[in-house]
Amino acid sequence: MALLCLVWGFNFVIMKLGNGAFPPVMFAALRFLTGAIVLFAVCLIRKTPKPKRSDMKWYIICGLLQTTFFNIAIQISLNYVSAGLTSVLTYSMPLFLSIMAHRWIPGERLTIQKTTGIAVGLAGLFIAMNIQSGGSFWAVLLALSSAISWAAANLLFKIKLKHADPLQYTTWQMAIGAAGLWAFSLSFERGSAQWGLMPIIYILFSGIIASALAFVMWNLILSRTEASKASVSLLLVPVVGILSGYVFLNESLHFVTLVGILLVLAGIWIVNMKQIGIKKALN
Repeated sequence: MALLCLVWGFNFVIMKLGNGAFPPVMFAALRFLTGAIVLFAVCLIRKTPKPKRSDMKWYIICGLLQTTFFNIAIQISLNYVSAGLTSVLTYSMPLFLSIMAHRWIPGERLTIQKTTGIAVGLAGLFIAMNIQSGGSFWAVLLALSSAISWAAANLLFKIKLKHADPLQYTTWQMAIGAAGLWAFSLSFERGSAQWGLMPIIYILFSGIIASALAFVMWNLILSRTEASKASVSLLLVPVVGILSGYVFLNESLHFVTLVGILLVLAGIWIVNMKQIGIKKALN
């Protein structure tokens, strides 16, 4: 989980740099196409079977939610919002997953403590949205919608595809999502790609490390752990994203921004704090 959070946090910087060489959704399409090719090769080596026909509709829905829309929202938002704040908004996903889990996942009901945490987290999001210097409000909302889309895909994976092999699931939903990204890019984007050594490195890092490897790791963790518990460790991702944006992109850190970010992190922690305490007591 520590490695996963480091990779995903730093990848916000890589995506922002990649947007300077490619139209944003084209970069996402190249990223996930690369990741899907690598994963298909691994599946071939491991002789991983194809998905069941009855499961394909859920693979398609998850691919469109988790890969296509999720990345369209992020890539466009990064052109108007800092990498650090985009990472915070995106990784507010556990807040929305907790709400969804209350309705559809047995044993993960909302309590007063979880409700309080969600309220604190949403207050932090509101503060963060309103202090964006030079940012676009619609772009912030678009970044926030990526969290909701990702939460929905995670929920479907938990309730409809918990029997699926994480490698198989990651490979096929990523390939489906990449096809959706290509369709969007070819239909709506303008601009040309600027190929070179560094743009290729951006694609390889985002495609192989931050997509193929990282999403297999995440789906493996999610398949073996309760949804709300698995999301706790993702608290580290926006922290890494903020620090990476500050160090590598010279992005500023304002006090009010930090207050909003800390409230988001506090809210996510409160949502899951009781569950962690029970687990420790049992051990």
